[in-house]
Amino acid sequence: MSPRLLVIQHENDAPAAWLGQWWNDLGLGLTVVRGHLGEVVPDTVGDHDGLVVLGGAMGACDDAVAPWLAPTRALLADAVAREVPTLGVCLGHQLASVALGGSVGRSPSGRTTGVVPVALTDEGASDPLLAGVDGALAVHYNDDVVLEVPEGASVLATLPDGRPQALRFGPSAWGVQFHPETSPDVFAAWLRWDSPDGITAEQEALLARVTAAREHLQSTWRVFAQRFAALLPAPSGVPASPVTS
Repeated sequence: MSPRLLVIQHENDAPAAWLGQWWNDLGLGLTVVRGHLGEVVPDTVGDHDGLVVLGGAMGACDDAVAPWLAPTRALLADAVAREVPTLGVCLGHQLASVALGGSVGRSPSGRTTGVVPVALTDEGASDPLLAGVDGALAVHYNDDVVLEVPEGASVLATLPDGRPQALRFGPSAWGVQFHPETSPDVFAAWLRWDSPDGITAEQEALLARVTAAREHLQSTWRVFAQRFAALLPAPSGVPASPVTS
């Protein structure tokens, strides 16, 4: 049986996108739970081999408007404790940070939008998911950031203001503030959602930079997706093989 990922989605316009496509290409099965549509977030990953929590416009503690966030935080804490391969993307990264004792809030530097280079720390340079991506471009679209890193977590990359851009929460758990899954089409949908009366010239310029970086983004973050897939247990009787870039 092929490895299976449990994916928590928070909005229609924030799907697994490129990550989902790349994992499907690798033969992984994805079970997507859409909390915003009333689907129930489970207590554990069950018979899935890994957990991915995607992004969304709400805050990590906005339980009143997004009641599925509390069970998602509990699910993340359980997965990290049991060393299930786990990846949090943007909001997912923030939810994991809160679930594990950190704090999240508005970035003191304001919104981060568009393509931003990844700035790895020394620990990030040897990380099994992020090694080799120092200086690579990644898509950002966030108002909130991790303000306090959970105890025991490692900072793997930093934003220009020094806030965490990527964290490792445990042996098999990561969070990234950026969006490795996001295509120019998805990014454009976010701009339209933000500006229903028409996107501005500044937003057009941001979209143009994301579009120009398409091949770079795909080649960089496809390897990241492959590396995460390689953490999952191989099907019974099939030896695991290393992933190379």
